[in-house]
Amino acid sequence: MRWKSTAIAAAALLALSACGNGDDAKEADGPVSLRMTIWTANEAHLKLFNEIAAEYKGSHPNVTDIKFDSLPFDTYTTALTTQIAGGNQPDLAWILENSAPDFVNSGALVPLDDTLKKADGYQFDDLAAGPRKLWEAQGKLYAYPFSTSPFGMFVNTDLVKQAGQQTPAELIAAGQWNWDNALKLGAAVNAKSGKAGLVVRDFDYKTWNNLASFWGGWGAEAWSADGKTCGFDKPEMVEAMTALHKAVFTDKALPGPGVSADFFAGDAAMTITQISRASLLKNTFGWDLVPLPQGKVGSYAVFGQAGIGVFKKGKHAAAAEDFLAFMTSPANSAKLAAYFPPPRTSQLTAETLAKTNPLLKPEQLQKVVVDGIAKGKVGPSHAGFAELSQTVRAALDPLWQPQADVKAVLSGVCSKIAPQLAKS
Repeated sequence: MRWKSTAIAAAALLALSACGNGDDAKEADGPVSLRMTIWTANEAHLKLFNEIAAEYKGSHPNVTDIKFDSLPFDTYTTALTTQIAGGNQPDLAWILENSAPDFVNSGALVPLDDTLKKADGYQFDDLAAGPRKLWEAQGKLYAYPFSTSPFGMFVNTDLVKQAGQQTPAELIAAGQWNWDNALKLGAAVNAKSGKAGLVVRDFDYKTWNNLASFWGGWGAEAWSADGKTCGFDKPEMVEAMTALHKAVFTDKALPGPGVSADFFAGDAAMTITQISRASLLKNTFGWDLVPLPQGKVGSYAVFGQAGIGVFKKGKHAAAAEDFLAFMTSPANSAKLAAYFPPPRTSQLTAETLAKTNPLLKPEQLQKVVVDGIAKGKVGPSHAGFAELSQTVRAALDPLWQPQADVKAVLSGVCSKIAPQLAKS
């Protein structure tokens, strides 16, 4: 059934490319209501989006409503493509990096270059080439890279100190912030307090691609750069996942399957996530933000990315393009930088980001965000990612038990996905 829904969604994307933009005449004649799908329900994020939308509506009286439709993160792409398959596509949508190839190459999205370049004061050339790369095809930009956000490690320094351990900042100063010590730290906190040591946020033994922030330290990859060769059975991945398995089931450095722990509620010593989550921090415990620990490959960074695209067959494609140009103008890009690192070269500095991130220090933003974007790699993406991801997730399920044969399970992943990779 999951494969069938994926196939239907892919067909829906192709069908969208068969027609032109929405009916622009209708936009001129009557009120316009725009809908944009997003995966956040964070109150601070929504407040900012609605403020930007209200400003836009104030100067565009024909646009009477701009709705931000929050869909659950772990089923976001499936929910979005299901809407498309049902003829209920939004006007604009956030698109996850892992499904970028499908959307960008589908023909379903409006090329944005002309609209953005013509927008008053937009400064299109300020958009850095690196963040744009995933969202371009045949020299055209099909989604605006509104967030390029490296993963960092948030730390509950109170729990670390209560366990009698050195903080990550102290380990960094001593040149000892690496995965061996990070996992030992997580295990020590769990042994002392019973609370979780480390949580890979949004992983929950389901969203396996979030583990790229961990296995990247070993130089492991899910598949080769051309997408044709499986990487799960390679020595780097086997070593990384063996370390993770031991940390979960032997050392108890991470909570096991079925155990939830919310770092932002004080239930864990460390969590791997992005700076957009900083708004969840309360004044209830001491905390820090540091880069990911060094791995076998030394210092490294992994970032997630999201694009905003406009659908050709949306009800109001032209109005949606215009709103996107407004939402991502230099002024609004600076506002969004409070949660979503911008693609604008002029704004990718610690000093600029600090103006809209009062909870974070410039040095934290420099080391985690600015340096992370400069040296990092984007998380896994592939054509047909939804189907591929489901196959990987099912093949990894046997790994999440104490007596698992890590090497055999990972070899099994490659056996399962090899036919799908061969199609790319």
